[in-house]
Amino acid sequence: MNINMDMDPELEAFIPFFPKADLNDPVAARKGLAGLAAAVPAPDTTGMEIEDRTVPADPNVAVRIYRPHQAQGGAIIWLHGGGWVMGDLDTEHPWAARIAESSGAVLISVDYRLAPEHPFPAALDDAYAVLTWSYEHAAELGIDPERIAVGGHSAGAGLAAAVALRARDRQGPPIRFQLLNQPGLDDRQETWSALHFTDTPWMNRDKVTAAWRHYLGSSAPASPYAAPARADDLSGLPPAYIATAEFCPNRDEDIAYALRLLQSGVSVELHQWAGTFHGSQAILSAEISQRQHAELGAVLHRALTG
Repeated sequence: MNINMDMDPELEAFIPFFPKADLNDPVAARKGLAGLAAAVPAPDTTGMEIEDRTVPADPNVAVRIYRPHQAQGGAIIWLHGGGWVMGDLDTEHPWAARIAESSGAVLISVDYRLAPEHPFPAALDDAYAVLTWSYEHAAELGIDPERIAVGGHSAGAGLAAAVALRARDRQGPPIRFQLLNQPGLDDRQETWSALHFTDTPWMNRDKVTAAWRHYLGSSAPASPYAAPARADDLSGLPPAYIATAEFCPNRDEDIAYALRLLQSGVSVELHQWAGTFHGSQAILSAEISQRQHAELGAVLHRALTG
C-alpha cells in the first residue's frame, strides 16, 4: 500500500542520505551505525563529568556515567536504540550527553549485550542489574535513590518499559519515571502502522521483523518482559512520557500502550510528532529535531525535580 507521507521538509531533504533499513547482517549494521554516530556533531560536555564504570553482575556490565554540573540528585538509567542488535556507549554518546545536559540528571548509559549473539533476556538482565546497582550505590553515585528514572530510544525504550515491569513484579528498586522515545513494544506487528509502513525511512516493517527475530531467538511466544505490549496488567507502573514518530512502524503500538497505561491509572504524557520518521531526531539541523531533544530534557527534568 502506498502511503502519502507529508514529511517535515527539513527531514525529507536528508532521506536520500540515510542508509537502507537492513538488519539481516548484524555486523555490517553495527559498522553502519557507528559511522552515522561518528558524523553527529559532538555535544558540548564542558563542565560535565563523564566516567566509565563496570557494574558487577553475571556478566559484568559496562556503563558510562554523565554528571552535568547542575545535577540535582535525579538520575536516569539510559538504554540506547539499535533494534537490540546495534549500538554501544560510543554510538549513544552524542544523545546521552545532550539529555544529561538538558535535563540536569545524572545519566547512566548502559552497554547491554546485543542480539543475536545474546538474545532475550540478556539485555534486560543487564539493564535491570544496572538499575539495582544504581539504587544500592546511590550515595556513592551522588543520586537520590527515590528519584531514578528509566528511559531510552527505540529498542532501548522498549527495554526501559520492560525494566519497569520487572521492577514492579519483583518489588525491586522504585522507579520514578519512564522516558520512552519511539519504543519497540510489540513483536506481533498487528497494528495499522506496523502493517502498512513497509517503505518508511530508516525503520520499516522488514527491519522491525528482523530486529525481533534476532532479539527473541527461540523465545516464542514472546514474554511480556521482552514485548511489554503483551503484559496483561499495566497498573502500578511509573508515570511515563511516550513520544512517537508519525511515519514509524512502532507508532500505533506506542499509542495503544499509552492508552492502556492511562486506563490502568498510570499518568502518561503522549506526544505524536507530525512529519517525523523513526530516528529522525538524529538530524540535529532540523527545527523539529531540536524541539524533540529539548522536550526530552525538559520532561525528564520536571519528572525528577517536581
